[in-house]
Amino acid sequence: MIEIALVLLAFLGGRWTAPEQTVTVPIKVPVPVECRVAVPPRPAMPTEGFESRPSIDIFVQGALAELQIREGYEGQLRAGLEACTAGIQ
Repeated sequence: MIEIALVLLAFLGGRWTAPEQTVTVPIKVPVPVECRVAVPPRPAMPTEGFESRPSIDIFVQGALAELQIREGYEGQLRAGLEACTAGIQ
């Protein structure tokens, strides 16, 4: 009989304890998101259009023009990359 009373008291004692408080703690973790920046189209390079071996003067002119075109294309790619990574920091 005493055993039943002890079990009953233990059960009721557990029921009367204060419920645990649920505390929401914000955790600042970066969440990856999809980047929705359009990739710029690759421009046609002047030296790719040479069908035969051009003279050195024409080849140098094409190579210099290609450097400028590549720098512009690289600027567009960097701008897209910066737009994608701006919110991550």
